[in-house]
Amino acid sequence: MSTLLVTHPSGLAHATPPGHPERADRLRVLDRIFEQEKFANLVRDLAPRGAREDIIRVHPEDFVDAMAEASPKEGLVRIDSDTLLSPGSWEAVLRAVGGACFAVDEVMDGKVSNAFVAMRPPGHHCETRRPMGFCLLNQVAIAARHAQAKYGLDRVAVIDFDVHHGNGTQEIFWADDSVLYCSTHQMPLYPGTGEVSETGAVGTIVNAPLASGDDGAKFKEAMESRILPRVESFAPDLILISAGFDAHVRDPLASLRLVDTDFGWISKRLMEIADKKCQGRVVSVLEGGYDLEGLATSAAAHVTALMRG
Repeated sequence: MSTLLVTHPSGLAHATPPGHPERADRLRVLDRIFEQEKFANLVRDLAPRGAREDIIRVHPEDFVDAMAEASPKEGLVRIDSDTLLSPGSWEAVLRAVGGACFAVDEVMDGKVSNAFVAMRPPGHHCETRRPMGFCLLNQVAIAARHAQAKYGLDRVAVIDFDVHHGNGTQEIFWADDSVLYCSTHQMPLYPGTGEVSETGAVGTIVNAPLASGDDGAKFKEAMESRILPRVESFAPDLILISAGFDAHVRDPLASLRLVDTDFGWISKRLMEIADKKCQGRVVSVLEGGYDLEGLATSAAAHVTALMRG
């Protein structure tokens, strides 16, 4: 079996202003890293456009229509100080959603063992009705609902190791006992959510905040003590990863001190749980990571682990 890499050129067309950290070069550097010979065995496919029926399982139709209508024919439209729409943004985010759902299909149908979706913009800050934090739709949440609707899965786990808390994913699944949402993240930091006390209406939210300057040892401790046992006991039918690489020591938007091997370690640990609980079924979706070198080497370590390297 093999690992699927899902991309699409439309991800480059989501324009942001000069100096904005969430930029097209993030995908360009990943394209280059995955051209290396050690990634020659990746199965590669283009992200299809996301289906409206998948999107509206998470985001109300009027919200989706308003976002599409707000997309400009030229220039940039600011949703908030960090989050923008450009002429290419809506196509990019539809392909990001479609890529995540397609990856779920390929894994659930047994065509590949697991998958990494290298698309932008990211998604985990987008709430049911509120785009924010660079995020326009919440593709990992949409992928989870797609997996449940199409394959009848009872339990889906979402593990988020982006340095920023995935407030959107938490809000969407706050009262849902069929989805376990687990997050490590730096606190205090944007968006200000993610306290240990935030456990959801039915106890399926698990937050393990880290402090500025925490390194890989603290990250591993948080994962081993709080998150991984919960994932294992939840016994998910599918594991989804919100794979942000901005906890890397080089990243300009935060101050954790993770290195490439830490991302490789957590990827392997999640694979071990997936092997025991859900036939190895893992779909990983790119979130943050804004230092290009740190992003490239961390994503390489992550995908190498998915490939069982």
